[in-house]
Amino acid sequence: MEEKSTGREGLTRRNYIRYGGTALGAGMLTGCTSDSSGSDETTTAAETTTEEATETETATQTTEADSSYSVTMEPMGEVAFDSVPESWAAYDGGYADMAVALGVGDGLTGVGGAGRYYTYVYDELPGVSVDREQIEAYPEVRTKEEFYELDSDVHLYDPNMLVNWFDWDQADVDEIAENVAPFVGNLVFRRSDGWHDYRYYTLYEAFEKVAQVFQREDRYEAFEAFHDEFIAEIQAELPPADERPNVFLTFEGTTEPETFSPYRLNDKGTSKKQWNDLGVIDALSGTDIENLSTTNRGELDYENLLEIDPDVILVRGHERKTPEEFRDTVLAYMEDHPVGGELAAVQNGRVYRGGYLFQGPIHNLFLTERAAKQMYPDVFGDVTDDAELFDRQRVADIVNGEF
Repeated sequence: MEEKSTGREGLTRRNYIRYGGTALGAGMLTGCTSDSSGSDETTTAAETTTEEATETETATQTTEADSSYSVTMEPMGEVAFDSVPESWAAYDGGYADMAVALGVGDGLTGVGGAGRYYTYVYDELPGVSVDREQIEAYPEVRTKEEFYELDSDVHLYDPNMLVNWFDWDQADVDEIAENVAPFVGNLVFRRSDGWHDYRYYTLYEAFEKVAQVFQREDRYEAFEAFHDEFIAEIQAELPPADERPNVFLTFEGTTEPETFSPYRLNDKGTSKKQWNDLGVIDALSGTDIENLSTTNRGELDYENLLEIDPDVILVRGHERKTPEEFRDTVLAYMEDHPVGGELAAVQNGRVYRGGYLFQGPIHNLFLTERAAKQMYPDVFGDVTDDAELFDRQRVADIVNGEF
């Protein structure tokens, strides 16, 4: 592997301050001491210049020390930064969305799984966007060669995911961290992978770490306050627990589903956040059915599902469809199915898109709004109406630093 090029030829501004100030002072000193007059004035000027050069160097060193910082997050531990990253790559849409929420979306270089990074929500936020062409140019950043090519300043990846999913080893991780840029990330969308034996983070705990990376804690705090206010308002309107629906969350990417891979809502991963915030009941509660993971690919057929007969069925894998397209394909097929048509959720038209696997703070606001309408239409309005449950302009203002 070629040695990493800095991509920044010549002295950076920081190096110019570090080295240029001292070199200039030394040159002035040489010019003075070469004067053969030996006068007190010359000596005084030389001493003054030496003091100024020393002060400049000391001030520069102090500035550099002040600009360096570290972020501590499992599994990496403490990660040091000499300056704030300007460019970044993220494995999933959740971490990419965090960066966009912090107002640094223009630094994106690539995404590890672009197919599950849903950027259309930004269309509803004035002045918020991300370069989709750049995403499509590097939609699966998973090889060392791509990390070298992109030359990002930070990688928002859990490095253990690269080891366990994409055949990296620790030496590969160390090489990229040393020659390109560090990793900061924790696989938080689910909590069912056996290799993940270290701390998990909630969505906002992970978001706070990313805010520390980009030194945008002010935006994080504004987002957290907005989020907490929004969730509190939603939860204040929820019906009593015994009146809430039981929900079956599944993945099935086809438009003619025959079997269903189950998720458990008691898994506190970030991909289930909206359902937990809304207090819905897991339809699989009390069963021995395990959560979908890389090691568990169990599936239920319609007969299995009829035994559970959930109030609501949420199907992931259709986020590129509009609600109408989903109903005209997936729900229509289930209605015509000889067994599927007997399900209460199907008969009542309560089969919906199941939300993103990877969600960041902006995504979560939209997904919580959608889920509230799906679960409690009598309270929050039907999913087909355009009623907004949170202020888009306020969110855009936070992203753009206007708060």
